[in-house]
Amino acid sequence: MSEKNGTVVCPGSYDPVTNGHIDIITRTSNVFDRVVVGVVNNPVRKQKTLFTAEERKAFIEEATADLANVEVQIFANLLVEFARENGAKAIVKGLRAISDFEYEFEMAQLNRKLDPGIESIYVIASPHYSFLSSTGVKEMATFGGNVSDLVPDAVAAALGDRLNDR
Repeated sequence: MSEKNGTVVCPGSYDPVTNGHIDIITRTSNVFDRVVVGVVNNPVRKQKTLFTAEERKAFIEEATADLANVEVQIFANLLVEFARENGAKAIVKGLRAISDFEYEFEMAQLNRKLDPGIESIYVIASPHYSFLSSTGVKEMATFGGNVSDLVPDAVAAALGDRLNDR
């Protein structure tokens, strides 16, 4: 593929960012000119995040520093509004399992109702990340499991520090 295709947003809570997220962002950056990773400031589906939005943003910036066409922003408005503000013509998300599809299907339909001009595009998780979730990583780390091969190095260190403080 020699031609890229404009701007897209990759939204999420990224609490914390995993190597699976980084894989999706990297693969997306190979297809699109500009990838705006949107860190949700206060996720609706989660009661309280382990890391602040600023911390999550910094983790992603460090992990994607070698990707010149990726930028990270914090947002607290409707996803389609965030996409519009960034001139994005699509929202890109990763899918791991059928359960992800069911939720994302509903969200795609709602987003389409809000702005039919913004497409929803899904990237299937790489097989070695298909089981990986932020929730699972936090649970493993809480009970002393080694998560160093599941998250960027800075995240693994921060998880150890944050969870040991509890």
